Amino acid sequence: MPSAMEGSEGGEEGEILRYEETEDNNVSPTDLSELLKEGTKESHDRAENTQFVKDFLKGRIKKELFKLATVALYFTYSALEEEMDRNKDNPVFAPLYFPLELHRKEALVKDLKYFYGEDWKEKVQCSEATQQYVDRIHHVGQHEPELLVAHAYTRYMGDLSGGQVLKKVAQRALKLPSTEEGIQFYVFDNISNAQQFKQLYRARMNALDLDKNTKERIVEEANRAFRFNMQVFDELDKIGRSLTEEAQDGGFPVHDGKGDIRKCPYYADKLGKAGPGCPYHAAVALAKQPLVQLVLAACVAVAAGAAAWYIL
Repeated sequence: MPSAMEGSEGGEEGEILRYEETEDNNVSPTDLSELLKEGTKESHDRAENTQFVKDFLKGRIKKELFKLATVALYFTYSALEEEMDRNKDNPVFAPLYFPLELHRKEALVKDLKYFYGEDWKEKVQCSEATQQYVDRIHHVGQHEPELLVAHAYTRYMGDLSGGQVLKKVAQRALKLPSTEEGIQFYVFDNISNAQQFKQLYRARMNALDLDKNTKERIVEEANRAFRFNMQVFDELDKIGRSLTEEAQDGGFPVHDGKGDIRKCPYYADKLGKAGPGCPYHAAVALAKQPLVQLVLAACVAVAAGAAAWYIL
């Protein structure tokens, strides 16, 4: 990343969905990439329907919660990349070792410095759910390195797909800088074309010399990785419910539809640049139209499907 995707926001999300559905036209049902796609569909569905993901997609992400999610990612990727480094010469994983293109730890350090300051290490800790995920990654890397494929595939392919949707949602909802501070995790400077890289990655994965039993174990491990991620989601959701509304920095503008329209935050910000009416009223009136409601529902469904490829 970032591979600059073109078109409207909805179009971008559609591209991510098509990546799963039509990108590989010459795969065999026994190819590992195909087995993973088919074998994790149910996990995808469950992940995209977690409250944390649904709220995130709607821009209902509190800054404190986003920071904690970034902390969870830091510990997860620190473990994953430590084990990838350990197995970089192991034939069961070596073809998938792309440290320059994929590794996220250093990007996450930049994000943590942005959110917590230079002394970020003294302010963060690994949560219980994240620690369980980390422990499993270390076990796999040290005792069953062939299963490391499942964790790498689940995380990085998600980052290059639905993660790009969440990047834009977070940047907009939290009013993060356009220079991408705070979301470096999503920025892959050494991948110029995400679509082509994903094709390369799956081709390398399909070329691994694995028997049927090992492939089945990798699919099982990928589903396990999804479950770990969903446990982290649930943990974050519980924390989020305890945060006050004041902690939600930079959410979408809200107006109650009453009183002086100049008190609408959006209107006040754009005063003199827009028409005479508060955007809130226009949006509410438009949203009451049946066709618009249908389109909005479709957009939410597409976005949720896209997020299935992105965990955390």
